[in-house]
Amino acid sequence: MKITAIKTYPVNIAGRSQLNVKVETEAGIYGWGASGLTGRELAVIGALNHFRPLLVGRDARQIGAIWQDLYRGQYFEGGRVLTAAISAIDMALYDIKGKDLGVPVYELLGGKQRDYVECFASLRFSSKEELIKRAKILLKEGWKMLRLAPAEYEEGKFASVFEPRESIAIIAEWLIELRKEVGSAPVIGIDYHHRLTVPETISFLQRMPVGTIDFIEEPIRDESPEAYETLRKMTNVPFAIGEEFASKWQFLPYIEKGITQFARIDVCNVGGITEAMKVASMAESHYIDLMPHNPIGPICTAATLHVAAASPNFSWLEEMNTHVENPGLDDANYYPLQPKLEGTRYKLSDAPGLGVDFNEELAIKEGFKMVEAPRLKRNDGSFTNW
Repeated sequence: MKITAIKTYPVNIAGRSQLNVKVETEAGIYGWGASGLTGRELAVIGALNHFRPLLVGRDARQIGAIWQDLYRGQYFEGGRVLTAAISAIDMALYDIKGKDLGVPVYELLGGKQRDYVECFASLRFSSKEELIKRAKILLKEGWKMLRLAPAEYEEGKFASVFEPRESIAIIAEWLIELRKEVGSAPVIGIDYHHRLTVPETISFLQRMPVGTIDFIEEPIRDESPEAYETLRKMTNVPFAIGEEFASKWQFLPYIEKGITQFARIDVCNVGGITEAMKVASMAESHYIDLMPHNPIGPICTAATLHVAAASPNFSWLEEMNTHVENPGLDDANYYPLQPKLEGTRYKLSDAPGLGVDFNEELAIKEGFKMVEAPRLKRNDGSFTNW
């Protein structure tokens, strides 16, 4: 079954950008994939333009061989742009093969090990009152795990200014109060989105009683495993790391050295389903659970559900489409066929392939504009991480 075309569809949905990729075959079967490199869609399209002549005419069923060719077929292997492009192709090839065989993708991965995929609710907040109010709404709706995303820098006269020491002082107080309000049962984590340093992270964690939070996600940047290893030795709070990792090799030191306790794998960035399953196996051998990153759209959600279904060491999938957040990235006008959230979890479908479809005509009609991530500065005018 030869590949006949690779088509790219960059789109703006709910104020954010997505890049979906369609792989077509001579048999009339097509597959969908997605890139997770939000904000750099044109760079990924450039990589896909390089890959296109290597793919057209190839057997779409040779997923592993194609992955190796795309990754190793250049002198400069890897990197987030290339693996985001490979991710989209890989997912689309699995979609094609599942449709060709008439089975859901998880059957190609050893079969499902669960009937449902449990999720955690992402909770963005900019004030203490908003935090507590939204948390109570989610808990009342049945959510058992909340991942908090502080955005206090969006409010007040100093909007778009982030001062780490000021932030950790108030956020620690708010979390202590939140825990008192909701009790000990809910699992609560916080994502500081790599805005802190090692000493700032320790200072933040030391300000709260033991048990206030159950994990902290990516408090510092991930380029240096050694820095994270130092941080790991200074606190007993579990870490969730990995949403920006672009290969199993990037995950390797974090898994082998026990730096992270949750692998925040992103199927749309790490190299697709092929690479995600290898990371899952590595993590399983070290008793590390998967907590997949999932902030893009339904194609990424669908692919991640199949990885979660086939992996024994799965904990929760990130879910942004809740009553308190709901950015609208799952717009049904663009995604007429997509996974459906049932309460706080997804029921696994037996539909062939990934179980998702995309409205190409609407994407072409609406066009695309580049979207940049927010920029944050310190009080002195210097740039800091968003």
